[in-house]
Amino acid sequence: MSEAASPAPRASVWRAFAQPAAGTMLCFGFSSGLPFLLVAGTLAYWLKQEGVELARITMIASAGLAYALKFLWAPLLDRWHLPGFARLGRRRGWLLFAQLGVVAGLLAMAALTPAHRAAFVGATLAVALFGATQDIAVDAYRIEIAPVSAQGALVAVYSLGYRLGLLLAGAAAPILADHLPWRIVYAGLALAMALPISANLFAREPAAAPEPPRSWREAMRLGVIEPFADFFRRLGWPLAGITLAFILLFKIPEQATVGGIMSPFYRDMGFSQTEIGAITKIYGVWIGIVGVFLGGAAVARFGVWRTLGAAIVVCGSSNLAYLWLSAHHGSLLVLTAVISCENLTLGFLGPPTVAYLSSLVSHRHTATQYSLLSSLVNLPGKLLGFFAGSIVAATSYDTYFVLTVLAVAPACALWVWLQRRFAARLPA
Repeated sequence: MSEAASPAPRASVWRAFAQPAAGTMLCFGFSSGLPFLLVAGTLAYWLKQEGVELARITMIASAGLAYALKFLWAPLLDRWHLPGFARLGRRRGWLLFAQLGVVAGLLAMAALTPAHRAAFVGATLAVALFGATQDIAVDAYRIEIAPVSAQGALVAVYSLGYRLGLLLAGAAAPILADHLPWRIVYAGLALAMALPISANLFAREPAAAPEPPRSWREAMRLGVIEPFADFFRRLGWPLAGITLAFILLFKIPEQATVGGIMSPFYRDMGFSQTEIGAITKIYGVWIGIVGVFLGGAAVARFGVWRTLGAAIVVCGSSNLAYLWLSAHHGSLLVLTAVISCENLTLGFLGPPTVAYLSSLVSHRHTATQYSLLSSLVNLPGKLLGFFAGSIVAATSYDTYFVLTVLAVAPACALWVWLQRRFAARLPA
């Protein structure tokens, strides 16, 4: 009996990955990953080369804050069909609009260059806003296009496409810029969006999209206010408030080094863009994947809560490794060791973070609450990154890295306080 039944699960898994939507999500993941670094880390290389001062670099490269605030206009994508795009359907129409916006924004950045500062910043913000809108549309499309049983496969192929986009924008772009003008590189990356746009044109619209809210007020109430209210009702005000404080603190060290500060730092340490791209992105991505597997194994072995506590300390403290790099200018060996430490610990933090945030959401508001919590967990670090250039200009890189680590202490204190509440309810 068991032998006869065994092929069914394998066939089910194969069908999940072989479904047409999987190839579509691979292209959509690439579309989402490509613009993210082009308005953050990769952009900072271009600005650094043009002689823009560090404080302005980190402010301009913090356009990625739009990704942390996307829940504010997410109800718009549920409420209205776009004129001129309605024949594609609500989801694909909005997605095509956002994709074309990313292309137009990247081409505008290439045409303007940082020499036209105000217009260039406007184009950068446009790419960030359209890129964040892409994410909203893609998440909604994925949820509606396939049943729950197929979502794991769709998330997996989406993540693969996303990382391919990051590799192109974060590794290939700086390497190419050592041989070509940045404006040519950005124009070429805009053309790379042709693949996901084509995939969108040939994709199918979800068959049964949910009924849109009757008004913008209702959309905001259902999409933003009610999920927050539900969170406080379920946990109670004291526990919910302390939990939110914990969420706001524990990823500050990680997010504070995601924006525009790191690219100028690596350049000031004497590394070429080719060396930086090859080690921090191409090599670093694979080390991060190893860290993800280690984090997942630790969650399975020790549970979510203990793994999360250990990951907060290890990942938060890893920024101190940059002090070592600042004392060894131009050393590829030290750079490789530091990137290994950083990416391994960042990957290790991922699985317990996802599991913990997922445990906090209600089944009535799963997608919205998770979106809100994941935005909040990244927001403070991104805000600190916005002022990173000014802090470094007033002090030093070393001081900034030490400041990013200070958030580990209150986060650990709150972890201890919350342990009695969450340790028992977060099984492996």
